[in-house]
This record gives sequence, structure tokens and C-alpha cells, in this order.
Amino acid sequence: MTSTGNETVLGNARIVLADRMIERGWIAFADGRIAEFGEGRAPSGAEDAGGDLIMPGLIELHTDHLEAHYVPRPKVFWDPIAAVVSYDGQLAISGITTVLDSLRVWREDGAEEVDGRAGVLAEAIASAREANLLRSDHFLHLRCEIPMPSVVEEAKELIGRPDVRLMSLMDHTPGQRQFRDEGKLRDYYRGKGAGMTDAELDVLFERRFAYQKAYAATNMREIVALAHHYEIPLASHDDTTDENVTDAIRDRVSVAEFPTTIEAARGLHRAGIGILMGAPNVVRGGSHSGNIAAVDLAREGLLDILSSDYIPSSLLMAALQLPQRVPDIDLASAIRTVTKTPAEAVGLPDRGEIAPGKRADLIRVHVARDCPVVRSVWREGHRVA
Repeated sequence: MTSTGNETVLGNARIVLADRMIERGWIAFADGRIAEFGEGRAPSGAEDAGGDLIMPGLIELHTDHLEAHYVPRPKVFWDPIAAVVSYDGQLAISGITTVLDSLRVWREDGAEEVDGRAGVLAEAIASAREANLLRSDHFLHLRCEIPMPSVVEEAKELIGRPDVRLMSLMDHTPGQRQFRDEGKLRDYYRGKGAGMTDAELDVLFERRFAYQKAYAATNMREIVALAHHYEIPLASHDDTTDENVTDAIRDRVSVAEFPTTIEAARGLHRAGIGILMGAPNVVRGGSHSGNIAAVDLAREGLLDILSSDYIPSSLLMAALQLPQRVPDIDLASAIRTVTKTPAEAVGLPDRGEIAPGKRADLIRVHVARDCPVVRSVWREGHRVA
């Protein structure tokens, strides 16, 4: 790394700004902040970036990938701090410098794996942070499954934490939203872990129906009130119908995660609600649940934010592929969906773009054979990968 005093300078780079590209330029950062940048030849002593892309570190609002590190096999629970460190390393080499760790805030009778363990993981994240074990900047996203009996109680246990930045309102009751086709949900559970039989799924689904009827309406009011009281942004989840959109507007939702139909996306957009879609949806060319393709929303100007969801490396891949799939979207606009726009959505205006005074959260990306590789990562000016 080439530095002058406490300043680092990178030259011969393709720099992705919030509104345009610098095809050959340089950037300098010092004391954790971006100092300046320019076009053409860099000041003497700059490190040669070899024509690679320099862009803001990626910002992830919804990833539940931590669960795969904590429970790597059915009924196998890894040390939670070690799981967080492993997961954090994967985020960093994927170019993600700020992440909202999505934790399941609910318990369900008979459910195993990570249900009901949000508190354990939140403490593990805090412990890893305090021990300076983390490369990325971690916040919390509380995924609230509204029909579950204990969701309000569990949310209250976590919402006072200073790192909570988002709460999502979820309802995975069979036959609606993401899984309007109940058969798709059955396929999902059959393939998950050790799988479930039809008889076991019948019992699970009946319990879910009963929970929704008994608890959903009351829990929704209480969770929304809790979020507004603590001034935590709200996200709706899997909006499908006009009624879902109306509910999102009523609840003053800021972000709509993974709308499943074009009609819902249009209604959310008209209401000024930011639309978040899965980066794997872009990379794969469609939804794994058979719902609307993210690229179709992008073509209509209805895509604001991308999330890696269940595979961290998809975030950078999808952003770089968007201009190829939607000619009206240039590279700067595509990168905004994974940097500036998500940062603003959760109240982090100090990052997400290359501009003087912003945090020097930066990544150097080399692309070959249409595959991006993150060569270097800086968080507040310190190289972490």
C-alpha cells in the first residue's frame, strides 16, 4: 500500500461515482475519509490500481446468511462468535463493508435451527465487534414474523440496542405473499435440511393458519408502534396485492422487500416506498419462488435497492450485470442500488458514495470473464481484505 503520511493514493483506476464514471483517474483518502479524487494521471507515489474498478464498499440491508454459519448442518450449532467471524470474512471478500444482519425474531413450537436465537446472535455480533474481530461494519435488521405468538416480546428485548437499523414485517403463512402457491412452500420445506413429510407439513401449516388468525392483527399493530416509537425504519415483505400496498402505506414503511408482483411494485413506487429485490434473482434471471423477476422491475424503473439475501457474492455480481440486462441503467446507477441508496434508506448518510468527506469504505474490483473479484477492501481507510 502506497501512502504519503497518513494519506493513501490509488491511481490508474476506473472510479465509480454516484452519478458518473471516471474511466481513468485517481483517489486519495486519509484519516478514514475520502480526501479528493480526479481524472487523468495520479499524483506521484500513487499505487497503480491496474485499471480496476474503485467503488464504494457495498451496503447490505437484508442477509440471513449468518444462519448458514451458525447452523452449518441440521441440528449442528457452531460457536456463535466463531460463526459471526467466519460470516464477516465472507462478506468482506464479497465487497460488503456495511451490513444489516437479518435475525429471525420469533419462536415456533417444534421448529429447530435458528428460530428464537436472535438474542444469541446479536450478542455474538456485539462481542466480536468489541474484540475488534470484524472487517465489515455490522448493524441489526430484526425480521419479525408477525403471526408468531412471541414476536412482540422478543422484539422488545432487542429493539433498544443502538445497532438496530431496520425492522421487517413478515408473514409467511401458507397460501399468500411469497408462497401464494402452497405447493412451492411444500417444495421449499421438503428440500430444507433433513426435509419434512407431507404429514408433518400438514401439521405445520395448520399451526401457521391458527397463529395468523389468533395473533397477526394485534402483533402487527404492536410491532409497527414499537418501530415508530424507537424511530426504526420499517420494511414490508413480499407485498403481492393492492391490500398489501395499502397496509405498507398505512404503516409508513420505508422499504418494500421482494414484492412478488408487478402490480404491487407499481403501487409501492407511486407511494414513494423504496423497492428492494434480491441480487440472486438478477444473477439467476428470475425468482426461485416463481415470482416477478427483478430485471423486469428494473426495466420499468421500479428497482431501487439490491440485497444479496442468501449469497453474499451475488450483490456485486448483480450490480455489474444490471447494465448488461437493462440498457437504460448505466454502471453508476447500478452501483447506487448497492451503495448510496441503501445507505440513505437506513440513515447512514456518511457512506455509500465516493465524495470528499465521506467514509473511505472502498473496494477494488477486477473483472475477467464476466466474473468480478474483490482485490482489496478498505473500511474507514484501513485495509481489511
